[in-house]
Amino acid sequence: MSAGTLYVVATPIGNLEDISLRALRILKEADLIAAEDTRHSRKLLTHYGIGTPLMSCHEHNETERAEQFVAMLKQGKSIALISDAGTPAISDPGFLLVRRCRREGLPVASVPGVSAVVTALSIAGMPCDRFEFGGFLPPKKMARMALFETLCYRELLSVFYESPHRLQASLKDLEEVLGPEREVAVARELTKIHEQILRGPVAEVREHFEREGARGEIVLLVGPGQAQAPALSLEEALVSFERGGGLSPKEAVKQAAAQFGLSTAEVYRLRLRLKEEGRL
Repeated sequence: MSAGTLYVVATPIGNLEDISLRALRILKEADLIAAEDTRHSRKLLTHYGIGTPLMSCHEHNETERAEQFVAMLKQGKSIALISDAGTPAISDPGFLLVRRCRREGLPVASVPGVSAVVTALSIAGMPCDRFEFGGFLPPKKMARMALFETLCYRELLSVFYESPHRLQASLKDLEEVLGPEREVAVARELTKIHEQILRGPVAEVREHFEREGARGEIVLLVGPGQAQAPALSLEEALVSFERGGGLSPKEAVKQAAAQFGLSTAEVYRLRLRLKEEGRL
């Protein structure tokens, strides 16, 4: 008996029409749909008259569910993996399940579609020939500030997710670290009735959302910086991140490596030396 396939299916981020014919067919034909939030996903399925059984697969049970799903796939069952919105495994559950299936040699197929990152990039009017995606911004101020420090001289567009209730704080931190003129764009309610893209100097964008507030899911785009030698040496930056920034050793190494364009292994060896010298 041949194994079943795990289909990684992109679903709408707002407008329910943003789903492919292939995605609808797979959702109808699959033996099971693994959904981040079954209550949320049921609205989409009901809209299209899809009655395929649902089972939850979220950040708190993905490891356990992976065992069950792998067993089903080995029995020849097909499973469609979806998240609440957009493409699974992109700052959403799914990575652990996909990796487990790959390790087991089970078929994994992509059913591509909408992604909030690509949607925001396509309509923000910012240079996106080169960009990096950083997922959700850190919820704590010091970690957020340390991350923004790494963007000072980054010569490409940086894209993040942020929650509406932390947006103002993040914009304030961004302005403090990168200056009031750094270009940013805030994309919210993408593909929905109240879709909004606000682009401009971070100080102006921050002032707007301080007046108007923000609702809905947020994509934050931070424009490229100017090429310039960092003010701090690698050693100084590493000590600053870990001592002044309150980051864990692992996160401090990661941030320093990103800022100076080095491998984490190189920076980790430096950290060990600094530790031996009593500088950390």
